[in-house]
Amino acid sequence: MEQPQDNNIKKEGFVTISGARQHNLKNVTLEIPRDALVVFTGVSGSGKSSLAFGTLYAEAQRRYLESVSPYARRLFHQMPIPEVDEIEGLPPAVALQQQRGSGTTRSSVGSVTTLSNLLRMLYSRAGDYPAEQPLLYADSFSTNTHEGACPECHGLGRIYQVTEKSMIPDNTLTIRERAIDAWPTAWQGKNLRDILITLGYDVDIPWKDLPKKDRDWILFTNEQPQVPVYRNLNRDEVQRAIQRKSEPSYMGTFIGAKKYVLHTFANSQSASMKNRVLKYMLSSECPACKGKRLRRESLSVTFAGYDIADMSRLPLKKLLSIFSPYGDGSAPSLAELTKNHQEKAMVAQRIAEDLVARVTVLLELGLGYLSLERSTPTLSPGEHQRLRLATQVRSNLFGVVYVLDEPSAGLHPADTEALLKTLDRLKAFGNSLFIVEHELDVIRHADWIVDVGPDAGEGGGEILYSGPPAGLKNILKSKTREHLFNDLPFEKSKPRNPSGWLKLSGVTRNNLINLEVSFPLGVLTSVTGVSGSGKSSLVSQVLVELMSAQLGNDRSGEEEVEDVLQQDVVTTLDGKITAGSENIKRMVMVNQKPIGRTPRSNLATYTGLFDVVRKLFASTKFAKTRHYNAGRFSFNVGKGRCPNCEGEGFVMVELLFLPSVYAPCPVCNATRYNAETLEITYHEKNIAQVLGMTVNEAAEFFEKEDRVSRTLKVLQEVGLGYLRLGQPATELSGGEAQRIKLAKELQRLSRGNTLYILDEPTTGLHPTDIEKLQLQLARLVDAGNTVIVVEHDMQVVAGSDWIIDIGPGAGEEGGKVVVAGTPEKVAKSKQSKTAIYLKRTLNGLP
Repeated sequence: MEQPQDNNIKKEGFVTISGARQHNLKNVTLEIPRDALVVFTGVSGSGKSSLAFGTLYAEAQRRYLESVSPYARRLFHQMPIPEVDEIEGLPPAVALQQQRGSGTTRSSVGSVTTLSNLLRMLYSRAGDYPAEQPLLYADSFSTNTHEGACPECHGLGRIYQVTEKSMIPDNTLTIRERAIDAWPTAWQGKNLRDILITLGYDVDIPWKDLPKKDRDWILFTNEQPQVPVYRNLNRDEVQRAIQRKSEPSYMGTFIGAKKYVLHTFANSQSASMKNRVLKYMLSSECPACKGKRLRRESLSVTFAGYDIADMSRLPLKKLLSIFSPYGDGSAPSLAELTKNHQEKAMVAQRIAEDLVARVTVLLELGLGYLSLERSTPTLSPGEHQRLRLATQVRSNLFGVVYVLDEPSAGLHPADTEALLKTLDRLKAFGNSLFIVEHELDVIRHADWIVDVGPDAGEGGGEILYSGPPAGLKNILKSKTREHLFNDLPFEKSKPRNPSGWLKLSGVTRNNLINLEVSFPLGVLTSVTGVSGSGKSSLVSQVLVELMSAQLGNDRSGEEEVEDVLQQDVVTTLDGKITAGSENIKRMVMVNQKPIGRTPRSNLATYTGLFDVVRKLFASTKFAKTRHYNAGRFSFNVGKGRCPNCEGEGFVMVELLFLPSVYAPCPVCNATRYNAETLEITYHEKNIAQVLGMTVNEAAEFFEKEDRVSRTLKVLQEVGLGYLRLGQPATELSGGEAQRIKLAKELQRLSRGNTLYILDEPTTGLHPTDIEKLQLQLARLVDAGNTVIVVEHDMQVVAGSDWIIDIGPGAGEEGGKVVVAGTPEKVAKSKQSKTAIYLKRTLNGLP
């Protein structure tokens, strides 16, 4: 590794790391300057995050927590103690990591930035109260407190009902013919029907002909009687069997249809079960608060003509224009307030001043289109991180290390420039910035680069270079160097011609108002625009919804069910497909949501690869003599897994005041399986050894097994050769999860006519990995499919066949099609904020 010295940075101003071995780091020793912007680069999976977060931040946190009382220590989410010999010169650290799908709707832009606290105080102390109304405390303006929440909807803004009509779509059917659609299918549904027969109900007359008293009890009772069940007997035969006290088939417990729906939705771990019962729950705006979630008394207090709910719905840019005159004292109503209520006027001016300063930073970071009530689960990881970054800028700390995880994620190049100014401000306060980043504009802005690699996983973990950016040009092993100093002209393949057009008309949602837009079919289209311009609203929401309805909800790809009771209700108000949908037979949404919530889900199980591998083990001679089937080789099934850790491979050791430690299971030695299962081998490897292989190792091992090698080859092609087959889903980044989903699709023998929608697929990808991704997207298109990506990466955008640029600005200033056409046409647009960056890429300029 080369480490040149920059004369501008004094020797004592360094953090020195000795012997770092976290994850794939290979006994790394290096020096990093303080009070500088240091960028950690390298291909995905090379070890950048292991160094920045797993080592440097984890050690800074450990040192800080040692100074905190043992009781307070338990309140922190403690990172594992890093594997490192020594770190010298490390200041206190603040981590701003990517958070995917974080929080509930009770967490919002206002709560993350603490702006909501300021607003509640403002309304409490300086709001306009109706005559005779007593003063309300700040808590009365919060939807999360008993004092503030609307008593009708408990602060949700919506009420949820399960009605007879929602559960019985066809009341001419009998119970035997499944009139109660909301009841479970298969055996459990039959069980409930048989219980009703025992209870004396007629299950063979149309539902509408049953007495209302009986219908209400079956649907809405909270009673759960346990009764004998006699299988395959009619009502009269059952009654005679009860009188004879015959032995029943079993004892069954009844549950009312409404109770079943609510219980399943609240408690089921299965996304498909939740989805199924969801359609029986009717949601409507709360009539008491009109969806504003607060008590009537709280909503009667106004400021500048707005109640607090309406104020929280305004974009931050609009808030700034409302509060600026109060902050600088120029608001006419402030002079009047000073005459009559001097204390109120002082409070209004002081809070407005603070509010303006905080909101200004958020606008500088390109977030002026967000509102305070926007819930955090609806934010992209990049938006969430920038909100927290803005809070740090206002804190005026100095002498701190900020460790950031791809702060440019989800940012248009125009917004990246604003981000860099904010990072420079933090550095100017006397702080150090350690940033894990792939975006070349951020890397070029660095004072110092630490390049990790050369490859991913086992092939990475070495420091290739540590020094000022210019010096990286001489490091031939570096994959970052190839892109950072690339002066080759951009190679553009001949654009494909559309096979047709998918036309949308009258689209209205969020900031899209009556939009007309046409997507070309059979080509690769990039949808571009600044953050908040309306790209995701158009593609990932409206287009997906309209096509789902057209295909009869035939949506492939993994979709998680969010808790609807915790969702923001943003609906598509209008819009329809007017042409072209008949050419699409299937739609696949490839997003960055996790491929599973628990360590039991992994790359092998998600892609279906593990099913084939387990069958191979079951087909061995030794397995057959023991009568082991494929299920024996699953760590989720009792017979084959280790009984001590139940197939987890690890057991949790509680250390009270220290972070809990996951220790390898002492019985199975982290293999997850019992000894008998591990005795079965396939080509001298047991099932645990196969799960421990990387994709690259497995591709070699299963070379002659076509059903396995095809999937492995695709995983290698999307740049995931470094991942282990059994790597838990919880350890994967959003970008890795998205590429696994893409690989799952690519391994299918495509019949064409599929619409693939990808939302920012380059997030978390090194330029080298982006090139691999582009090849795979081209493969999908060449197989007769349509690919639409929402994208900021100019390499991908320039390589597209067609571009639809949304904007020109964010929020209310966006939502229009600025320009649509080939990359060359869009690059010439005077109105488009994308054009200047696209032109640079097409001309091969950095």
